[in-house]
Amino acid sequence: MQLPPGSPIADLPWVVTIGALGGSADDWDPVVCGPYERGHALALARAVVADDDLMAVVEPLQPLDGVDAIRREVEMARTADFSDVPSEPGSGGAVPAEAPGPAEVRAAWRRMAAGILDP
Repeated sequence: MQLPPGSPIADLPWVVTIGALGGSADDWDPVVCGPYERGHALALARAVVADDDLMAVVEPLQPLDGVDAIRREVEMARTADFSDVPSEPGSGGAVPAEAPGPAEVRAAWRRMAAGILDP
């Protein structure tokens, strides 16, 4: 997902879904993991699929606090107009060159938890 510069979505928690690539003979359920900061999610996904026949999808996780909030988000998604989004990819946060280690991921979890609980 390419983000325009300054997108508020970049600051959301992100999840990574790892699955079999294309018509692989493997029959297994995809693995969903996270949450991660966006840069960590992208770096982890790249590292996991780099040397294997896997695909990764990195998506924002929206911490919505109830049915009404979810319905509003669904309605906004249904009626979204992306015609004014620049075609050039935005930074949306730095992506580390290497996948983060467990200590970095845990530190990010603390930052995300603080952001979710105290928006």
